[in-house]
Formats: sequence, C-alpha cells, structure tokens
Amino acid sequence: MGCLKNFTRSIFLTIVAVGFIAFGGQNWIKDSINNFLHPTHDVILERAQKVGDFSKIDKEFEIEKAAGLMGYNAVVAEHKASGQKMIVVDTSKKAIISQADIKAPDAEARIKNAISKFKYQTAALEEFHITEKGTMTSYGQEIPYVKFRAKLKKLPIGEISGIISVVEDEKGNDKILVSANQGEKYSQLISNEFFKVIK
Repeated sequence: MGCLKNFTRSIFLTIVAVGFIAFGGQNWIKDSINNFLHPTHDVILERAQKVGDFSKIDKEFEIEKAAGLMGYNAVVAEHKASGQKMIVVDTSKKAIISQADIKAPDAEARIKNAISKFKYQTAALEEFHITEKGTMTSYGQEIPYVKFRAKLKKLPIGEISGIISVVEDEKGNDKILVSANQGEKYSQLISNEFFKVIK
C-alpha cells in the first residue's frame, strides 16, 4: 500500500512540475532570480526608502544599490560625473560608531577600532588617517564629520579620501554616512549636495 501511495505522489508531483513548466513556470523562476540579483531602478528606490527619503536628490546622482545585509540596510549612490560614491548605512540599534566617536579627540583610534571589527571585508582599509573635521547638513540636522585618507588592500584602486559621519534619525537609529573617491578626486561640495537633501 505504501508503494502505491509513493507512486501516486510521484506521478502527481511530475504532473504538477510539467504543468508548471508548460505554463511558463521556468521563465517565472528565471525572472524572479534575475529581479533579485538585478532589481529594477524602481525596486531599488523602494528599498532605499527604508533608509531615508532620497526623492529630492539631484539627477546628477544615481542610486545604484539598496539592500539589507546582516541586520543593516544600506544605500549606495554615485555622482555620475566624478564617480564619487555615497553610502548611507542604517545600523538600527546596533551601534558601530556614534556622533560622540566622530567628535572625540581620539576619533581616528575609535574609527580604526570600528573598522577592525569587520575582519572579512573584501577590501580592507589600511593606513587610515583623519585629516580634518567639519560639519554638514543631513536628515535636517547639522552633523559632524571627519575627513580621511586611507589605502585599500586587495584592490588596485590604491589611495582613497572621503568623509565619515553619523546622524541619529527621529526613531533614534544611527545612520552612518560615508562618501569617498580615489586619491585627490574627493569633493566635499558633492557630499554636501547629496547628503543635505536626505531626510
């Protein structure tokens, strides 16, 4: 009796599989995987809304990625003309670095400590140095930032420069803001233009 039951079940599953493929199921699976790996721009913008309101960014910027990973939500954007990257990471309640770390006299040591916690990075930073401090506007607040220079291991880019900042949103969640470009190409004006309109 058990053999007949298993035989009947296998025939039923075969019919379901054939029907699924006959009615375009194979294409549906392929499209689903493709949409997951290469989402449309509308899907990327929808995901970005989990991190903030990016609707007012200028057309010279393009949001490239918006994804959740290991409990963090992140958005990556690019300034099309210069190639400068802007990253916003919503850490939720998982503190990595804070505004107090950015303002602290030993900010460089604190940031290096935070970076060292991510041991399995594909592009680890080395020779990280803070060159100056300043303030900018984002999420409707004036916030501190540190400007840095660093070298990347395992990638041919070499030296990068940019800023790191932290802002607390209205829910009390920290957002880490990073902007960077190769060598001397970094522009604070580009960072200011992008971050000031995010809410």
